[in-house]
Amino acid sequence: MNATEVADYIRQAFPGVETTEAYGYTFFFYGAERMLPFATLAMADNEHDRVSELDRDGAYRLNIGASRETYRALLGDDKPRLGAAGVIDGNHDFTLRDRILPHPHYAPQSWVCVVSPGEQTFQVVRGLLREAYERAVLRATRKEAPE
Repeated sequence: MNATEVADYIRQAFPGVETTEAYGYTFFFYGAERMLPFATLAMADNEHDRVSELDRDGAYRLNIGASRETYRALLGDDKPRLGAAGVIDGNHDFTLRDRILPHPHYAPQSWVCVVSPGEQTFQVVRGLLREAYERAVLRATRKEAPE
């Protein structure tokens, strides 16, 4: 799948999704409240994030806000820590395609990423996106509930 197909999938699969584009990213939100996206799509390197080398042919990175439980199930119990350069410590190659990895900057908040997922990996990604979307809907519903 290419980045356009992934973005189209997210918009079509999840009702009420709104997007904003900035800095080479597409941010996916539930509804009009745009405080916290449930997923982002990075299509190019920018001055703040070059670790995935997205300026390569066809490379893009899908970032997904997972629950702590899902993050641990996928990537282990070790709590990621940011290093001095603002990238998580560890032996992660963030340039690898088609592999679910901790997000280079937001792993401490349980975000995961995948550069240019293939069809088999995208089957897992679909579940991750569904969970992230449902969490966004729940957050929005809580904010709308009368006190």
